[in-house]
Amino acid sequence: MEKDSLLPHGLIFIRQVFPDIICSDQIDFTKTPIIGMNWFLKLVRIAGDKRRSEPWAELISWEPRAFVYHNFLSKTECEHLISRGKPQLARSKVFCHETRMNIESSKRTSSQGFVGSSNVVSDIEKRIADFTFIPVENGERLHVLHYEVGQKLEPHFDYSPCDYYNKTGGARAASVLMYLSDVEEGGETVFPSAKPINCSRKRKKRLELSVKPKMGDALVFWSIKPDGSRDPSSKHCGSAVIKGDKWLAIKFLRVNEYKVWNA
Repeated sequence: MEKDSLLPHGLIFIRQVFPDIICSDQIDFTKTPIIGMNWFLKLVRIAGDKRRSEPWAELISWEPRAFVYHNFLSKTECEHLISRGKPQLARSKVFCHETRMNIESSKRTSSQGFVGSSNVVSDIEKRIADFTFIPVENGERLHVLHYEVGQKLEPHFDYSPCDYYNKTGGARAASVLMYLSDVEEGGETVFPSAKPINCSRKRKKRLELSVKPKMGDALVFWSIKPDGSRDPSSKHCGSAVIKGDKWLAIKFLRVNEYKVWNA
């Protein structure tokens, strides 16, 4: 492919994710953070350039807009997040729209714990902001999840237009899933109605998109379209762990600055 070079591939991706900052094949740097863009261009690689020793970005889907940052976290950072979150682990809960409370549910059977603040966490959050162009202030608290054999997460949307979200920073614009461990079998993040990057735009049938956990990789996907409406293709789930266990950290990014809920 003639356009398989670093800059054109990056422009193709950025045009899909940030259409408002692209004019023809030029980036309008007055509308996006220079540092973040520089970091982004360093990460973008063509699909065949799979360097395992340094970070590189792989665009995996147009709908939802999603990509994997390979080697986003170091082994030391993964271990730090697990050690910070492990003592706080408790049964995972889901948000109930009727009661505006988090409740236990068979839809999510993992355990989770908030990580808290540290220099390592701050550095990771800054990198997330640089790579997503979403300010640190828009992020919810970072938390760690642990899935044992048989545990899973059923299909759901991260986006929600309810009052709770409107009063705490708006809808979740994007989600960052950072895999802290390898999983021997199972545990994939699955988008049942995605349109993978290798799927023709003329193809009407949707294809299931699956991302296998790999220590240090980060999956970033948008729950909203460029016009701010919910992207139905962002519906996703976590397959049951079949062998081994699964650790990951999640950062939800809001449209506006995140604020703690006051009922």
